[in-house]
Amino acid sequence: MDGIGPLVVILLLAVFAIIVLVRTVRVVPQQTALIIERLGRYSRTLEGGLHFLVPFVDIVRANIDQREQVVSFPPQPVITSDNLVVSIDTVIYYQVIDPKSAVYEIANFIAGIEQLTVTTLRNVIGSLDLEQTLTSRDQINGQLRGVLDEATGKWGIRVNRVELKAIDPPASIQESMEKQMKAERDRRAAILNAEGTKASQILTAEGEKQSQILRAEGSAQARILEAQGQARAIQQVFDAIHRGKPTQKLLAYQYLQVLPQIARGDSNKMWIIPSELTDALRGIGGALGATKPSGDGGDDEWVDPGEMLGNAFEETTLEDPKSALERARGQAAQSSKEAEEHAQPASRVQPPIRPDADAVPPREAPAAPPATEPMAPPASPPVEPPPAPPAPPAQP
Repeated sequence: MDGIGPLVVILLLAVFAIIVLVRTVRVVPQQTALIIERLGRYSRTLEGGLHFLVPFVDIVRANIDQREQVVSFPPQPVITSDNLVVSIDTVIYYQVIDPKSAVYEIANFIAGIEQLTVTTLRNVIGSLDLEQTLTSRDQINGQLRGVLDEATGKWGIRVNRVELKAIDPPASIQESMEKQMKAERDRRAAILNAEGTKASQILTAEGEKQSQILRAEGSAQARILEAQGQARAIQQVFDAIHRGKPTQKLLAYQYLQVLPQIARGDSNKMWIIPSELTDALRGIGGALGATKPSGDGGDDEWVDPGEMLGNAFEETTLEDPKSALERARGQAAQSSKEAEEHAQPASRVQPPIRPDADAVPPREAPAAPPATEPMAPPASPPVEPPPAPPAPPAQP
């Protein structure tokens, strides 16, 4: 028993010494502040580092973290100016800059910031309608931060940022907004479709216009060439007839050869004999020797048709296909550019379409040479008509 007593005393003294050492030496981490009270009153604030306290006299009242903190508040129902209830939850970024004020000026600064945020949010949202609430987040954030920073300054807290995490309108309002947005997208799609159709029709019309212009130019040149060729052919036939000195007998024979072609056809029910048939028969009879015409052999006098006409195709020039193709492509590109300008929504006067400088204007048809009336052969001396043959029966 005598040896146990001193050992217990030594143990108690060791424990007491350890407690005194723990209460005396304090190591404070960086960005952390310790509020020290001495005998119930504020003594000092300890910053990061090694500090010594008076054991059983100095007491640590609070341990304050001076780093920036983030706190998220639950959704709060807020009424807008158009009497709609929306649910808004916020996020606050704050930092304790004065640990003493944060401990002694307010009992719980987190609860104070939350209630101040709710009241300020209802005040700000109450002056806005639903559409402004959904589209004015930056404005709401700025107003909330200004009010909170001013109110929490005396608490030793600085509010760095306020964010609206979510704004949830009622389900019926969300459905109406979705329908409105769908109708707006359908309207924009219809407008874009109409503008595309308009541009397509303008391009098609411009292409058809250029195609018709080119087709008309080609048709005009073809008709001019065809008319010039027919005029040349008629003139050459006319020259050949007069240079061959046809007689009345030959013309009468040709006339009789054409008569069967007049009566040809399944739809002919009646055939009327022309009055010139007697003259032709009279000429045939004279050729067979029934009567001899008087004069110098009955040959027609030769008629000089004049100078030979020049080549009707001398002034006709066809455009090079390569240059015509390049000109057509240039006009098509110009038409596409004008169509794109037409399709733009900005209203402006459409410039007139000017032909290209190298465009070939349609050639005017040259004046047709004056038609030369065929000279009638000189009248033959009157001959006595031969006895008329019996008339052929008329075909039904």
